[in-house]
Amino acid sequence: MGLFGSKEKPEDLMYDGMSLMDKGQPKAAIALFNKVLKQDSKNIEALYNKGLALNQIKKYTDSVTCFDKLLEINPNDAQAFNNKGIAMAEMGNIQDASECYDKAIESDPKYAASYFNKGVLLDKLQEHEEALTTLEKAISADPRKPNAMVYKGIVLGKMKRHEEALNCFQNICKKYPNNQDAFFQKGVQLAELGKHEKALDVFDEILKKFKDNVNVIYAKSRSKAALEMYPESLELLKQAVSKNPKIIRTWAKEEPIFTKLHGNDQFKKLVKL
Repeated sequence: MGLFGSKEKPEDLMYDGMSLMDKGQPKAAIALFNKVLKQDSKNIEALYNKGLALNQIKKYTDSVTCFDKLLEINPNDAQAFNNKGIAMAEMGNIQDASECYDKAIESDPKYAASYFNKGVLLDKLQEHEEALTTLEKAISADPRKPNAMVYKGIVLGKMKRHEEALNCFQNICKKYPNNQDAFFQKGVQLAELGKHEKALDVFDEILKKFKDNVNVIYAKSRSKAALEMYPESLELLKQAVSKNPKIIRTWAKEEPIFTKLHGNDQFKKLVKL
């Protein structure tokens, strides 16, 4: 080492920063990306990954600033627009987020992530038909990833197009047999179609691997109630409430299947009816 030390090499700092990101330590990674940017304020890789890390720790305003700096250097960076859009959406700036996704798509019409994020945004705005169209574009842009297919099925379910949604999830399960989200949603759609015995087979299979999953426990309780297996349904509902009281109680109060239990003392006590 020289008398006055030496600068840490940017490539070494970036490597260590990315390693920290992989280990789920974004805050520590930001410190290293900052060291790179102190040496070179226009280092695109450091700016981009710092923006990602800031999104992960929910510092969305700082993230937007970071991506803006990157876009000053490279005005057509689709990934920067996309991740700036994510930050904007998290802050509730829906119009700005949508514009960011549009700019990302304009910069790279084959960038699937922007179509997916815009589809999610449209769904949240209750613009389901537009969401489906955009999600189809995400699937076409990258047919190897199942995330847009899964979300498409969820949107179809929200639109009460349950047969189409079930078909969508069944196709995903054939193509990606380990995709638990699609498998669970397959069970949900079977239940929506009144096929509760088949739905229970799905939920039981998932619970073999994920016995504490509150969503699956609640869904199983719901199907048991639909089949008038009330003692089992109430026991499952009790488990679900113990894991997430606020959400499960809200769901149970609004669920038509549980209407017949509204006079049951155990049910009333569980959901605080």
